[in-house]
Order: sequence, then structure tokens, then C-alpha cells
Amino acid sequence: MTKQATPAGLFELSGRVALVTGAQRSIGAEIARMLASAGAEIVINYVEEPERADALADEINNAGGKAWTVLFDVTDSQAVTAGFEQVAERAGRLDILVNNAGIRRDGLALRMKDKDWQDSLKVNLDGVFFCCRAALALMRASGGNIINISSVAGFSGSVGQANYAAAKAGVIGLSRSLAVEYATRQIRVNCVVPGLVETEMTENLKPAYREEFIKRIPMGRFGEPEEVAAAVLFLASDAASYITGAAIHINGGGYLG
Repeated sequence: MTKQATPAGLFELSGRVALVTGAQRSIGAEIARMLASAGAEIVINYVEEPERADALADEINNAGGKAWTVLFDVTDSQAVTAGFEQVAERAGRLDILVNNAGIRRDGLALRMKDKDWQDSLKVNLDGVFFCCRAALALMRASGGNIINISSVAGFSGSVGQANYAAAKAGVIGLSRSLAVEYATRQIRVNCVVPGLVETEMTENLKPAYREEFIKRIPMGRFGEPEEVAAAVLFLASDAASYITGAAIHINGGGYLG
């Protein structure tokens, strides 16, 4: 960041390359759109629904941006390494990583299957670590920016989500450790912590459940994917140049961490 930068210029990402994992739908897609609107070249990672990933890349390109897709499973460390090598070969650099890929395998702890526990940690925590490690290798020479998507469940806990909450709490600890380890390399590592957001998962909630959840949110509504994406843009930009190791909560006052 320079002293001459204008407020609008602080959010300019032209010339930077951003990889967003699990970017083909919902929050991930909005993050990709938001970073693209600020001028970043977007690499859309996916492991399923290739048609949605391709459609998002086409949308960004048709709007005057630059986007392309890369297929790899975040739970496979070798596949992650190969995917990041592909980014380095094609784009020549990586400036921003957004670890957005995630799954839910809900169930009460007493009845939770081993596979549901393990699958949740593999995607929601192992996958974040594998991608962070691969990104650090590319960023250590010239700096960069990692934004990990955690969840309010990692702070407050959540009935039926012991696996998810444990993984998302782990993301916070991982992020803070990496922030301290790599600050001298000019690599910032932060977290965005959404509460309930309007996504394909929450739109299927029964009306009675939705009303009960909204009663617990002082702002009286769920968040929008664009509001999460805006926080990611802030952390990815020079406007947040002195912020690392932070966890920004986006929950309408539903949890004050």
C-alpha cells in the first residue's frame, strides 16, 4: 500500500491472481465474482459440477474479467500440489488463496459414523492445510494473501455438528499459526467467519426452523453470499495491509466473538 492510494484504489486487485477453492457455487462463486470485479485473475477450483465451474468462468470472462478452472480434490495432497503447479505454470504467480471448499456431515456425536467425522475433517481442515502449504511455497518469494473460510460453529459450537465445528475451530488455530510464521515473508493469513447465510443449503430449511434461527439474530435475517465476499475482498486488498491473524465475524450480531 502506498500513501498516495485513493480509497477506491485500496481495493484494486489488477495484476493479481486469486485461487478460490470450491468456487463453483454459493459463497465461493460470489467470492470469485467479487475478486474478479476488483480486477483479479480468478482460478476456479472444483472437484464436482464442472458445468457450474465452466459457467462461472464464462460469466466472468464475458463481463470483461479473466477466469479459468482447475480440477483437484483438496483432500488429496498430491493432487493439490499438482493443481498449484498448474496455476504457477499458467499464471506465473499466485497472490491470493481463498480456502472456501467445505462439506457438512451432520449428526449427533453419539451416533456419528467414523466416516462422517473423518470426511468432515479431511475437507474442512486437512484440505485447508494442504492448500495453504502449496500456496506458501508459491508466495514465500514475493508475498501473498491467504483467506480461510471458517464458521461461527467453530466458536459457538453447534448441535449435530461436532465434526464440522471441530474442523472450523481448527482452521482458526491453523490460520493464526501461519500468520505468525509467515508475517516476515509478507504473507498475510486471515479468516472470515460467516454465520447463517442464504445458500442452497439454508434455502431448504423448514420455515419453522428458519424463523427460530432468525429470532437469534439481532439484525433479523440471514446474511447474503455477497456480504461474505465483500469481507474477503477487504482482506485480500491493500486496505487490510496491516491485518493478519484476524477472524472477521459476519453474522448479524448472532454471535459476538
